[in-house]
Amino acid sequence: MDGVPQVPEVPRVPEQRRPDSSTGSAALRFGVLGPVRAWRGEEPLTTGSPQQRALLAALLLREGRTATAAELIDALWGEEPPSQALAALRTYASRLRKVLDPGVLASESGGYAIRGLSDGALDLTVVQDLATEAEKAKNAGDLCHARDVLGRALALWDGEALAGVPGPYAEAQRVRLEEWRLQLLESRLDMDLEQGCHAEAVSELTALTAAHPLRERLRELLMLALYRSGRQAEALAVYADTRRLLADELGVDPRPGLKELQQRILQADPDLVEPSAPKAEPAAAAVRPAQLPATVPDFTGRASFVSELGEVLASAEGRVMAVSALAGIGGVGKTTLAVHVAHQARSAFPDGQLYVDLQGAGSRAAEPETVLGAFLRALGTADSAIPDSLEERAALYRSVLDGRRVLVLLDNARDAAQVRPLLPGTEGCAALVTSRVRMVDLAGAHLIDLDVMSPDEALSLFTKIVGEERVASEREAALDVVAACGFLPLAIRIAASRLAARRTWTVSVLAAKLADERRRLDELQAGDLAVKATFELGYGQLEPAQARAFRLLGLADGPDMSVAAAAAVLDLPVEDTEDVLESLVDTSLLESAAPGRYRYHDLVRLYARACAERDEQPPGEREAALSRLLDFYLATAAGVYAIERPADRLVDHIATTIHEGLAFDIRESALDWLFAEAGCLLACVQHSLRVPTLRRAASLLLVAKDLSESGASSLAYERAATALCQAAQELGDAHVEAQARTALAQVHVRAGRFEEAGIEASKAMALDSSEDPWSKCNAPLERGVIAFYQSELEDADTYLSIALDNFREDANAPGEASALCNLSRVHLALGKTSTAISLVEQGIEIYDSLGSALRLANGRYALGLALTVAARYDEALEQLTAALAVFRENRQPLWAGVTHFRIAEVHLAANRPPLAAAHAEQAIALRGIGGEWRRGTVLTVLGKALLMLGQPDRAHACWREALTIYETLGSAEATEVRALLSPVAS
Repeated sequence: MDGVPQVPEVPRVPEQRRPDSSTGSAALRFGVLGPVRAWRGEEPLTTGSPQQRALLAALLLREGRTATAAELIDALWGEEPPSQALAALRTYASRLRKVLDPGVLASESGGYAIRGLSDGALDLTVVQDLATEAEKAKNAGDLCHARDVLGRALALWDGEALAGVPGPYAEAQRVRLEEWRLQLLESRLDMDLEQGCHAEAVSELTALTAAHPLRERLRELLMLALYRSGRQAEALAVYADTRRLLADELGVDPRPGLKELQQRILQADPDLVEPSAPKAEPAAAAVRPAQLPATVPDFTGRASFVSELGEVLASAEGRVMAVSALAGIGGVGKTTLAVHVAHQARSAFPDGQLYVDLQGAGSRAAEPETVLGAFLRALGTADSAIPDSLEERAALYRSVLDGRRVLVLLDNARDAAQVRPLLPGTEGCAALVTSRVRMVDLAGAHLIDLDVMSPDEALSLFTKIVGEERVASEREAALDVVAACGFLPLAIRIAASRLAARRTWTVSVLAAKLADERRRLDELQAGDLAVKATFELGYGQLEPAQARAFRLLGLADGPDMSVAAAAAVLDLPVEDTEDVLESLVDTSLLESAAPGRYRYHDLVRLYARACAERDEQPPGEREAALSRLLDFYLATAAGVYAIERPADRLVDHIATTIHEGLAFDIRESALDWLFAEAGCLLACVQHSLRVPTLRRAASLLLVAKDLSESGASSLAYERAATALCQAAQELGDAHVEAQARTALAQVHVRAGRFEEAGIEASKAMALDSSEDPWSKCNAPLERGVIAFYQSELEDADTYLSIALDNFREDANAPGEASALCNLSRVHLALGKTSTAISLVEQGIEIYDSLGSALRLANGRYALGLALTVAARYDEALEQLTAALAVFRENRQPLWAGVTHFRIAEVHLAANRPPLAAAHAEQAIALRGIGGEWRRGTVLTVLGKALLMLGQPDRAHACWREALTIYETLGSAEATEVRALLSPVAS
């Protein structure tokens, strides 16, 4: 795989020349890369009998050159033409002449030729031109364009070239054109791998090697694609399968290139890990992040630290990685210094800079998996390609950074454990870390302890902000000010900014204010208290409306807050809320995270809460503000839920709200809001686990279930559900506990953790849910689904029947349809196929009447399963394919992945192993198929397809991985896989 792939030379027939161009209102077009066809404009023309089409194809493939009658007879009939071959030839020509435009079919010297076609009239010449364009783009180094052009060329094939055309000439041309198509395809796949698209190529190559088992180049590309996807065992298994096949079929060994690749894989050749050519994605994906916050224009002092850190960052080139960790108390200037140094070093990191505030000083530090998701998106990774687990995200992050020179600034870290998954770990990259703790356990880090400023540096900073003229006349007072600030940069900056904004004040006035211990006190010298005292200076100057907003907004959890949510907290119109928020941004007590969104630094948030506890009167206003926020989130999320699930009765059973939320007319806008507010919604649930708000918190969790079901925020959703369950237990609220345990059961089912799911669902059913129709319906529904997956079919039938009755009692039509579809699967497993189909058709009828496309897709999915068991494979594929399209449109990667898996099962049952393998690979590539258990099911089916394709070694590699998953989970499916791996089964 060294060097840039070559585009195959365009095959031309002898004496080829370009036809003359002609103009017309409806030009003729012809196709030979599939059935031989003709069109006048968009109108299809009749091309006649097979022999007549053979004549047309022979003339078209000569591209304007005259063919003699003898040549055409030989082309149509070979060595045994009929006695009246010449007469038949003339008849076919006469009929074609009537169909085509005048003058197109010309007679010359007893032969015929096609003349006067416009450029691009024949699909073959279009492909030839595209292949030439691709070659030019490749030679110019533009592999992205070359790939795109080759893709367009290959798309012009419509099945087998010259399909159904008889005669030896057509057969020879079919072989030639198919060989050329494969060469173009190999060239495009080669470029795919050169640009790092190995994961996407595995599915296509799996199908191609099945269709062309003796084509070694395809096998070589598949081995490399699998190896680069982290599937080394499968890559080596492909070689073993190929060697066996060549020995059995041809009695030869694999060619040297294939043997060499096997050896390089065995030796873990580092040159194989990444493509030799850089990946050139379209502009939208080629992202160069520049996330550094703005550096302060009046940065002062710290010269030795700036020099020291600059030298460390400069050494990143040629080293595995350069890591510097700055430690010090809050407000000492760690972030300011790190940002300043990072900006100075930008030129050394041309591939971009990443930044994140890890919120380590607060009670809810940023989760590494969440940060990695944001970093991967910033680096151009699509959401569908981002895996669920921390380990997989960290591995993908390092792979994406490999070969790039990127600086990562990790601000305000909690500890080394939080930081480790976020380190690049590759040559040329570097990381700057700030934290209040000294990270002695961060291996290989260059540690710096940042202390307060020297008196000279502190005075210099103060002077730059206030102005030389004002300070020069009151130098002693200025020294008093910076000393009162404890020489902490943040405190100095706030104090100096206040003075600069008040032209009537003197430096002595400010010094006198800071001398008052009631405002400053000794806490200014110690840790977080120093920061609190410094913030007190700014807070004391706020107008009453500003101060109230500062206090109340700090009570909320979540990464940030929208203007609309802030308006709910403050009980103000949105316009007034935005004005007060912007004024707080001007005081530096609030940050503008993005247009319309605001956030606190975590230390400022802690200070704001302290102010609220001390100053907010009456004290009940704090609880009222949070209650209004909870109402806002609940009312808005319930509206989104109602749009997504029309007629679902959950919205009729949730806790009531006093304050209104947002309303959406467009479904896309509603979903955008839900996913954008995911962190805030789930933080609000966890912040509302008290008696007055517990039931509303539970309702918010339930109406936000799309955050879990889609896979977008499944881990955060699970944490919120767990916290809700614990709080309900402690507070003795069986109603909420049943809801929380049912929600947890749903989460565990989607992750394939059936044992844990069964425990939660059983506990939910044991609680008194007489006043809670939602739990009364959904707990037995989940328990039935779990019993089905655990092969407890009689129990599953019982639980699902209970759920069905309860949904009907509640007049919950979507719930009734869901129970029917799940009950259908139980009947399938019991061998009651006709009943199963009837049940799911009842469910689909309900979904269809409700007009819910997404729920109808769930029904189609269930019907596809039933039709598969009934061996009605084409109908099953129709249902599953329709469902897949809806899942993709509705941001449901989990369901899209599962549906690919089910389509693979259909193709496997229909004895179409190439298509089964291709869809199984797509399920794996989506990384959204519901945890390790489902990955094991996909690997099992993929292995079966590969075995049918004559690739037993790769099949066994898949099954061994599946067995490891099942044994780790303690799943019953391990028995089936062991049987597949046994010598008898092989």
